[in-house]
Amino acid sequence: MDAFFAGMGVLLDPYMLFLVFAGTVLGIVVGALPGISGSTTTALLLPLTIAMTPAAAIAFLGSLYCAANFGGSITAILINTPGDPSASATAFDGYPMAARGEAGKALGISAVASAIGGIFSVFVLIVAAPLLARMAYQFGPPEYFALAVFGLSMVAAIGGDSPVKNLLAAALGVLLATVGLDLTTGVERFTFGAYALSDGIEFIPVLVGLFAISELLEQAAQHGAVQSYIKLKKVELPTLADFRKCAKAISLSSVIGTFIGVLPALGATTAALICYNETRRWSKHKEEFGRGAIEGVAGPEAANNAAVGGAMVPTLALGIPGSTTSAIILAGLIIQGIRPGPHLFTEQPTLLYVVFGSMFAANLLYLVMGLGMAKLFARIALIPATYLWPAVFVLSVVGSYAPNQSMFDVWVMLAAGVVGFLFRRYGFSPAPLIMGLVLGKLVEETLKQSLLIFDRNWLMFLTRPVVVVLFAITAAGLAAPALLRLWRFWRASAA
Repeated sequence: MDAFFAGMGVLLDPYMLFLVFAGTVLGIVVGALPGISGSTTTALLLPLTIAMTPAAAIAFLGSLYCAANFGGSITAILINTPGDPSASATAFDGYPMAARGEAGKALGISAVASAIGGIFSVFVLIVAAPLLARMAYQFGPPEYFALAVFGLSMVAAIGGDSPVKNLLAAALGVLLATVGLDLTTGVERFTFGAYALSDGIEFIPVLVGLFAISELLEQAAQHGAVQSYIKLKKVELPTLADFRKCAKAISLSSVIGTFIGVLPALGATTAALICYNETRRWSKHKEEFGRGAIEGVAGPEAANNAAVGGAMVPTLALGIPGSTTSAIILAGLIIQGIRPGPHLFTEQPTLLYVVFGSMFAANLLYLVMGLGMAKLFARIALIPATYLWPAVFVLSVVGSYAPNQSMFDVWVMLAAGVVGFLFRRYGFSPAPLIMGLVLGKLVEETLKQSLLIFDRNWLMFLTRPVVVVLFAITAAGLAAPALLRLWRFWRASAA
């Protein structure tokens, strides 16, 4: 209890409350801006958190993470363009509702369902993260190696046109993580004579380039596209009848969304799409879906916000990111000198209660703001791209240069932006590369430590039960799509 009261004392400081408020407002704003997702903004603002304390940085980034998912639903409903990828499924029924004059009702149920899903996942985070960390105390380097490999295998489901492309992008991220001086052997790897690469490739320039600059280039390629905008009169609170109709969708999606968030690498977008299908499957009004079903808005919104708290469970307890944005937050903690994992729960419990409290407060704040100020936030989508994207470019350059005062980092950022743009054009997702870059160090370090423990005998991995189970799950996950295709082909042939 001492850690709880200490954490609440830190959180109730006026400066911390301001950061939570600012993070929530900024999250809604960037979520409502098509193209500026929560992950892009988190990467863009990561350099600003270096000067903060770890508690302040995590409170700010966590609040932004929570609110951005809800903000994305505003433009998904009003202009059929999700401001954040996690709101993609919301547009399926949210925009048809708005088109028939029910935009206020759609935004109202979106705010309420988002808050319920988010608060539920925070309570799961409070309970599950310490339990998972307690289990992780039994883990050694071999178990962490197997867990990191499992996390990398999960990137196959993140996005892009094919799992193979996602795995290739993740492998490139792991390769980039090996650049620099190997502390074990003292050998420089892949530096090509560039002194600036001897310390490795910095997280911040790569993150900013892959998300902000690549999105800038993508938006420039679509310059001149015209969007239809539905006028919003006011946000309406859901009626008792609406709650009854959506109760199953919200409760089911909150549970499934949290569970999907806990699985490494999947994140809110996957949770929303899966829960949209599950909401439709269990609904008594399947015929309404795609034509403006209120359940089709409530389910995905509860799921994508529930996935936020779920994604922070493995991030804090194991140091394995549960989503793209949590990977960026994990990078921010590493930059601050903090390595999430089981020891965090005994060494810095106050920091954890700051995380729990700030995420809970952010969910309550965006509920109030969403119901009372959605009309104001909706106008943000009307900001001309000719003003928005030059500002993003300037922030990208400043954010990449500032941490080390190095122009080399700016060039890395620009190169990463071009790579991210090409990734999008050819069906690759930038998210797996980020996962590979963040987990690459962990994979390499734990593999070296494990081989030292086993005297370089690879077969000794099979003597650890947890390692065998994780390897089996990894193999099953990678083989499942091919086996499923073979099963469907066999069934079709038999029929």
